[in-house]
Amino acid sequence: MLHREDHGAVAVLRMEHGKANALDLELIDAIGDALRDIEEAGSHSAVVLTGTGPMFSAGVDLFRFLESGDSYLNQFFEAMVRSFRALFTFPRPLVAAVNGHAIAGGAVMAAAADYRVMSIGNGKIGVPELRVGIPFPVAAIEILRFAASTQHLQELVYLGRAYAVEEAHQVGLIDEIAEAPALRDRALDVAQSLGSMPPARFGITKRELRAPAIDRIERLSPRIDPEVLEGWKAPETHRAIRAYVEQTLKKT
Repeated sequence: MLHREDHGAVAVLRMEHGKANALDLELIDAIGDALRDIEEAGSHSAVVLTGTGPMFSAGVDLFRFLESGDSYLNQFFEAMVRSFRALFTFPRPLVAAVNGHAIAGGAVMAAAADYRVMSIGNGKIGVPELRVGIPFPVAAIEILRFAASTQHLQELVYLGRAYAVEEAHQVGLIDEIAEAPALRDRALDVAQSLGSMPPARFGITKRELRAPAIDRIERLSPRIDPEVLEGWKAPETHRAIRAYVEQTLKKT
């Protein structure tokens, strides 16, 4: 599900969860748990997050979303927001090696990183939530606001475009493009370089850079996220998701 490899002082977390690395309760908890364990151990200078094959992550497992009921959605929503925040506030350098498609929650996870390297190929990155009919939790919006170029943010969120790698670089969703065979090594190089900085000073600077976004998450989430969760549970949302699944994924 989540495979960990240590490369010197850099921990590589590789999602290996079905064909799409779709986010369900177990995978999202595994990511949050791994980050907490690494932070508590204090033995690693940086982390690389990546996927497997042609997929970084396709985002929320929509089939399980539809099938599991409100109790699961309550648990999953809380765990997903918690893991998004853990990625965004992780005190050490976090590098995303985007090996393929990064869609919806997958794009948010990549955007939460300090540096994003995406491989050349057919992979796309974007957040189609509104097109599908799913409202965004506050943490997701603030992470995207922090990562994307301001002039492209509304296009990214409202239109739900999936950007090819060159376009993604132009709008600020990724920082660098790499040949596919060199992706992991390049991400490790960046992680090692960022990890060579004094940890306390890096952590302070990261908190300073992200403080406005973190403050908005802490202030707005208690007020807005309950409304978002109710939107997730609404019958019209489920109808929209089923239509999206039938049209886009060719499954029922």
